[in-house]
Amino acid sequence: MSPRSTIVLILLAIVLTLALGAGITAAALARWDNASIPAAITRAGIAFASALSLGIAFTALLVSTWP
Repeated sequence: MSPRSTIVLILLAIVLTLALGAGITAAALARWDNASIPAAITRAGIAFASALSLGIAFTALLVSTWP
């Protein structure tokens, strides 16, 4: 495996971890705000998908501009 592939995999693992953290935090804050469990799961899903989309977009931008 080339060093470039290794770095990309590490970046994707970091993005996934941050997206999971965003989803868990959104669910916890929604429940703290007395939202129902389905509403909290919906908010968590939206936060997870948004963070994952932005993270993958930035990773793709980084890889495409890599010399």
